[in-house]
Amino acid sequence: MRRYLASLALIGSVLFTTFVSASDYPFRVKDIRIEGLQRVSAGTVFSALPINVGDSLEPADISDATRKLFKSAYFQDITMGRDGDVLVVTVVERPSISSIEIDGNKSIETDNLMDGLSSAGLAQGQVFQRATLDSVHRELERQYVAQGRYGAKIDTEVVPQPRNRVSLNIEIDEGSVASIAHINIVGNKLFSDEHLRKLFELTTPNWLSFYTQDDKYSRQKLSGDLERLRSWYLDRGYINFNIESTQVSITPDKSDVYITVNVIEGEQFTVKDVKLAGDLIVPEEQLKLLLLVKEGQTFSRQYMTFTEDLITKRLGNEGYTFANVSGIPEQNEDGKTLNVTFFVDPGKRAYVRRINFRGNTKTVDEVLRREMRQMEGGWASTDLIDASKTRLERLGFFKEVSVDTPAVPGTNDQIDVNYTVEEQPSGNVSASLGFSQGSGIVLGASVSQENFLGTGKKVSFSINNSDFRTNYSYSYLDPYYTVDGVSRGFSAYFRETDYEEGNVADFSTDALGGNVTFGYPIAENQRISFSLGLDQTDITEGVQASPEVSGFLLEEGNKNLTFNAVFSWNESTLNRGLMPDRGYSQRASFEMALPGSDLTFYKLNYQGQIFYPLSDIWTLRLRTELGYGDAYGSTQALPFYEHYFAGGFGSVRGYEDNTLGPKAEPHTADLDDPQPFGGNVLVEGGAELIFPIPFVEDKRSFRTALFFDAGNVFDSRPDAYISNNDRLQTEEFDLDLGELRYSAGFSMTWISGFGPLTFSIAKPINSGDDDDTKSFQFSLGNTF
Repeated sequence: MRRYLASLALIGSVLFTTFVSASDYPFRVKDIRIEGLQRVSAGTVFSALPINVGDSLEPADISDATRKLFKSAYFQDITMGRDGDVLVVTVVERPSISSIEIDGNKSIETDNLMDGLSSAGLAQGQVFQRATLDSVHRELERQYVAQGRYGAKIDTEVVPQPRNRVSLNIEIDEGSVASIAHINIVGNKLFSDEHLRKLFELTTPNWLSFYTQDDKYSRQKLSGDLERLRSWYLDRGYINFNIESTQVSITPDKSDVYITVNVIEGEQFTVKDVKLAGDLIVPEEQLKLLLLVKEGQTFSRQYMTFTEDLITKRLGNEGYTFANVSGIPEQNEDGKTLNVTFFVDPGKRAYVRRINFRGNTKTVDEVLRREMRQMEGGWASTDLIDASKTRLERLGFFKEVSVDTPAVPGTNDQIDVNYTVEEQPSGNVSASLGFSQGSGIVLGASVSQENFLGTGKKVSFSINNSDFRTNYSYSYLDPYYTVDGVSRGFSAYFRETDYEEGNVADFSTDALGGNVTFGYPIAENQRISFSLGLDQTDITEGVQASPEVSGFLLEEGNKNLTFNAVFSWNESTLNRGLMPDRGYSQRASFEMALPGSDLTFYKLNYQGQIFYPLSDIWTLRLRTELGYGDAYGSTQALPFYEHYFAGGFGSVRGYEDNTLGPKAEPHTADLDDPQPFGGNVLVEGGAELIFPIPFVEDKRSFRTALFFDAGNVFDSRPDAYISNNDRLQTEEFDLDLGELRYSAGFSMTWISGFGPLTFSIAKPINSGDDDDTKSFQFSLGNTF
């Protein structure tokens, strides 16, 4: 290109001299005239032209002016001449690009290609340059080769258009990605080829390659595989391991790739001595506890790196955020041992100037700030900054939380802590409108918000109304009733049933009640709660009531006032409030109807779950729920309307909701089948293998799992209110693990704008003759 510009400049100077003889030099310019302009303004030419009116020109000045005009890239031809005392500059403009059409591309998005062309200077309205198009052509070929598409062909066509314009047509034939026919490792004696090839992401074709594409050559993947190979040897003491060369060859038809890796393994080294050096700041005895590299141990670069991270984090907890720890292995003369020295440079202690929050468009800053364990003005602690991030994630308001700690400009001992959050739906909304012959018109609505108006308070309200049933409920919880984390909540409910309009059940419980709850933090991850409540229950016997219901009402009456107290203990180390995949949680509670109540009883409950990470994307979840209830004082047994039930979501999927366990015969046997009656003993558990959804990028909003559920309900006091002439359907109700029901299946959860949507497909494994099964189940508002 430079040679081309120089030639044009020379031609320009020769043309100029044809107008002017040698005796006319120097030539003084009285005016400048530009000819041939179409789109480019005269001002653009004058700004690039190093000649002004009044200048005296020599032939060298003409050559220099021509070169500078060509550098503007607007012109494909320039001539200069003289008309009297006027310098005449005649130009031929380069064409502009009227349109760009790309066809045939699949592996690279058209938008990405257009962005790349635009950044290179090829875009609609821009000046067209053939050299730029040629360089883009070569770059596209390189990109396809990097993808293993050695047979890719790119044809470019420049089509002239009226008014000095051109259109660009780029036709791409991507071809197919070359498949890896063989991977050969040369020079290895300690480990077999087969063993080392398992370290590679790239592999020869297998039955999953159509999905994983792991048999398609990629330069980036090969670089990663070579680094894994190097790490494998270095983590096993072969510190002189070296990849001498790598050859990638392709068959003539460009369909198969052969990879050969030449290695030198070297000797295996053991650790002879481990030392700490530098400004330790923290007592050396404490830092020695963090040393994973031990004397006599086979050297491992991984252990050395982990040790560097542990010491750096320990110094970070003391405020030395910019600490630098480097492990240096030094070979001894024997050629088989080495000494490892960890050099510690703590830098200056850093203090937190300001804590900032970004992305919380709905949640107020105060809700986030009260979860902070790192304080402004204090020294920066890595543990406290991370703990604050974890607490934000546990709120359940945010899909993702990230943190960065940039240094404050102009200082060397201050940082800002910036938390960036991505909010997600934290409430549920549902409404219903229907009609049934027995119930008449049914209206229902419920609203539940875990982050009411962005204040972090939990509010729930629901109303359901039909011709014979009305149900209202309201609950409120302020998790920070006091600044030190004491919570306060209350709830109220009212349920009314009018059986004059429709007798459709074997019993009903019309109830009015409420409670007040206080919670207290006793540790970073633990809380205790205490609740006091009042419940007035009015029981109505239905036309198909079981003998136990009738016996209970005959013995205890149909109206009961209960003063209840609940004491609970909670612990959670879960990494997120919604759909966690790390940590555990457990809750134990004791509920008691206090002396002085019409009925006296108690219930013990335990719920627990734990998440075991099996890999970066696979997680095993184990869960259990246990419950036991009984009566004390003059009450004979746990009231039937306080029974446990099992089956359905959150229990044993694949069975109808609340249908497992004891069933009761109605008084009139020909009216209906036995109905679920529940019991005073609950045993449930399950396991889930959680894995990501293929092709879905938003892993925080979707979850899929394979599950195994087990559980049932038992009754240790089935005959408490039954005469010898009456019976329940099942003879044995005592706890018998042989009567547990099992199911297995698949579930998926999506955090939608209306709350969590969950569905499952389950197969009951050992259902009984009287069990009600349901393979497909759907839920809005809960995750399991």
